[in-house]
Amino acid sequence: MRQMMAISASALVVLGVFVAPATDAGASPSAKAKVSGTVNVLYAGSFLNLMVQQVDPAFHKATGYTVSGYSAGSTALATEIAGGTQVGDVFISASPAVNASLEGAANGDWVSSYEEFGYSPLVIGYNPKSKFAKDLETKPWYEVVDRAGFLLGRTDPTTDPKGVLAVDALTGVALSYDQPNLAPLATSKSNIFEETALVGDLQAGQLDAGFFYAVEASAAHLKTVPLVGTHLAGQYTVAILNRAPHGAAAKAFVKFLLSAAGQRILKGNGVTPIVPALSFRAPAVSTTTTTTP
Repeated sequence: MRQMMAISASALVVLGVFVAPATDAGASPSAKAKVSGTVNVLYAGSFLNLMVQQVDPAFHKATGYTVSGYSAGSTALATEIAGGTQVGDVFISASPAVNASLEGAANGDWVSSYEEFGYSPLVIGYNPKSKFAKDLETKPWYEVVDRAGFLLGRTDPTTDPKGVLAVDALTGVALSYDQPNLAPLATSKSNIFEETALVGDLQAGQLDAGFFYAVEASAAHLKTVPLVGTHLAGQYTVAILNRAPHGAAAKAFVKFLLSAAGQRILKGNGVTPIVPALSFRAPAVSTTTTTTP
């Protein structure tokens, strides 16, 4: 009987027929197990549209997890994390330096390590309906911005690294290209806008142009011109926060973001991936104690 069964099974194989064991019925050998649940991601405001429109849907499709996100300026987010007003699993910053404010016992020991995974150049995004639009398309940005009545929006440098870069651009170019009227814009309060609202304010015609990272300009389909005279860029990092409530989901999110699929999304939306990502650890704190003989 055993010999007959073996012969029958061989015949089925020859005919191209495979009979799976009853316990494997309906299972696909190549199918990846998916889960359900949420990962809380606190991320730089410049990632808002990209996260909602592309990263979250792709991550959910690949893993089953869903992103529950909160977006603001990177520095402001770090302050909220340290103060306990925002609880998250993953922190995405637009500046490596921001992570230092969450490292060590004195800062709550929220970040022990992080990955720098990409960068996105600082650009000028402009409203095509602005009366200055034609000039921006044909002349250096700093010559156009220098004109009376031009409103160039930027973010607050105390809450957002992009605001710091905007100040650097205005002050640096003012010196390098002899445009003295740019320097006052770096200290003016009238041209400061909320990071997560800056795109909408531009599109609504409340300003002529603004400082943006290429990633947010791409996601919002903004018209842009390069920031001639500078080489400034946002440097994006991702960290799993210590004491993350959803550790498994956090690891899955970071793995996806750094994967080939995640890199394709970044590359197609104004972020140049760093492959492999650069890993950094918080400085070790010595626990050595001295004793008096």
